[in-house]
Amino acid sequence: MTASPMVQQSTVSHVSSAERADFDGFYAANAAQITAQIRAYVGDLAEAEDLVAEAFCRALARWGAISAYDNPATWVRRVAWNLATSRLRRAAVLRRFLRWQRPVHDDGPGPERLDLEQALSELNERHRKAVILRYMAGMTTAEIAEQEGVAETTVRSWLTRGKAALAQRLRIDDTTPRFEENR
Repeated sequence: MTASPMVQQSTVSHVSSAERADFDGFYAANAAQITAQIRAYVGDLAEAEDLVAEAFCRALARWGAISAYDNPATWVRRVAWNLATSRLRRAAVLRRFLRWQRPVHDDGPGPERLDLEQALSELNERHRKAVILRYMAGMTTAEIAEQEGVAETTVRSWLTRGKAALAQRLRIDDTTPRFEENR
């Protein structure tokens, strides 16, 4: 992801070549990190790339205003996150509909084989977002609080609860009886 996303010429006809060069540098510096964060949220690289590309296209169309923000990457991340949330909601509606159409046979991995993405997908949305932004995006609790429009103590609470839930989901349960030798 080194070049900015392809967009229709009509979308960017009002963007000057200097603004386009500025945007290209912004894209190159931020696309991979935001894509990794959205991938952790949605669990699929191709889908994350689509969502981030859409967010960057929207940013390019408004680049004159967005480039003046203190941190334009926060705006792009927020748009990508909102797009991902919408897509996840639509997928959940579809899954509920399909569940009624045919019986479900889930022979997936047992709880001992849950990986981080699976564990993250099971968290409350706010807890998942806080954990991803803090530990994958490297944002401080103050930055997350500002982005989400909540108090910093709320973010710390989300992080504490999210980490506890992750620890529970990723815990290895060693309750199987041990082999005892007969003497």
